[in-house]
Amino acid sequence: MPDISVVISLLNEEESLPELTQWIESVCVNNNLSYEIIMIDDGSSDNSWQVISELSKVNTQIKGIKFMKNYGKSAAIYEGFAAAKGDVVITMDADLQDNPEEIPELYRMIKDEGFDLVSGWKKKRYDPIISKNLPSKFFNFTARRVSGLKLHDFNCGLKAYRNKVIKSIEVYGEMHRYIPILVKQAGFTNIGEKVVKHQERKYGKSKFGMERFINGFLDLLSITFISRFAKRPMHFFGTIGSLSFFVGFMILIYLSLAKIFWAKYAMTERPLFFLGLLAIIFGTQLFLTGLLADLVSRTSQDRNKYSVDEKINIE
Repeated sequence: MPDISVVISLLNEEESLPELTQWIESVCVNNNLSYEIIMIDDGSSDNSWQVISELSKVNTQIKGIKFMKNYGKSAAIYEGFAAAKGDVVITMDADLQDNPEEIPELYRMIKDEGFDLVSGWKKKRYDPIISKNLPSKFFNFTARRVSGLKLHDFNCGLKAYRNKVIKSIEVYGEMHRYIPILVKQAGFTNIGEKVVKHQERKYGKSKFGMERFINGFLDLLSITFISRFAKRPMHFFGTIGSLSFFVGFMILIYLSLAKIFWAKYAMTERPLFFLGLLAIIFGTQLFLTGLLADLVSRTSQDRNKYSVDEKINIE
């Protein structure tokens, strides 16, 4: 078992891969750390896979997984975690903006200080202020309030995990942004943070557009719901649905009594009638939604199966 598994998800990063792998190798060798580098090609259209293949022939500690198509970063991380054998698992991006010189200290914090997860904090960033920095600050603030974790940078790609942690969580959809929350939900509470050096992009351009902020907000709502009601969705939908149904039912009871004892006009002439009817319909639909969600949560399988085209140096 190697000391470290470095998991790298990538999309069209052929220029940076030779320099990145050489840098990681140099850092690990200089610090007497055994290692493996697992690179997951998330459907690249350039020569990234050919570069990985050539690098793996020179260094057998370089391993590769090639997707048939682009599934997204969470899928790549999921497959990388499944393949990782290192005592400590470190994730980083392939664009050279994450500094491999941080690896020894991240490893030490996991092994010597007992952290389950150490999340990087890019305190000084070289990203555009309007399109990346400000939205990132907003989402990090929201994630802190929702999760209770006092982390400054949830979405930093540079993180270190105890192997037991990555085998206990499931990263899917676009949840790579909120892995610390998933780790906390899995019962690992010793989560730390380390200021890491952020570097300017050397090759290519960012693969993430403005849509990632919309997706990030939706994912945060999703993970908030999942953290509380994933195993019991009926408690959420059923409670609201039952309350709505009860309010609507009481409104119709009131209107019925009013019609019998003192009102001289038809029930359907009052707006309150339609409000009560709508509340009953809404409550019934929510109740049925909760019932269906309960059934799905108990039978859902194969959420994280991806078409892998090829593997290198992976059993």
